[in-house]
Amino acid sequence: MNAPISPTELKTLLTTGCCLVDVREPVEFAEEHIAGSRLIPLAQLDQRSGEIDCAQPLVVMCRSGKRGQLAAEKLVALGFKDVRNLHGGILQWKADGLPVAVGEQKVFPLMRQVQIVIGIGVLTGVAMSRLVHPDFIFLSAFFGAGLLFAGLSGWCGLALLLAKMPWNRVEGSTCQPKATCCTAR
Repeated sequence: MNAPISPTELKTLLTTGCCLVDVREPVEFAEEHIAGSRLIPLAQLDQRSGEIDCAQPLVVMCRSGKRGQLAAEKLVALGFKDVRNLHGGILQWKADGLPVAVGEQKVFPLMRQVQIVIGIGVLTGVAMSRLVHPDFIFLSAFFGAGLLFAGLSGWCGLALLLAKMPWNRVEGSTCQPKATCCTAR
């Protein structure tokens, strides 16, 4: 696997031709994405890797770079060559002032959904511990521990669960026929 690619390097590479694979969830992709990227969620990468038939450089990306790193490692293990991860993901791309495409379908941002569920869980645990039984405080502790784990590891099970909910179903949620992802742009 090659070294990560910076957003400015990727911008140049997109003009000369590369395959950019976004490994976020469909709801995240629908919120915003880099124009020309192809959505293949990380959880579907093994089964959909046949859609990537690249003679050109392959770049993977996600929100912050962690899922992209996992995807790059997985693709190298599957035999892909010249795989690079977008350093800092779409967050760094936007921080560098580069443009994003916004999906046509309006969705409630996934991270806000996570924040709402955690907030409800913590408040419910506190209220129930005061009104029903003191042991309900462990509900708040559960959500706090989950939030701490997500922050330290970069993996949020709640976000993955919420991404699969019916209200977050957007185009790209299922496997699609083989695409010509790697044509010059």
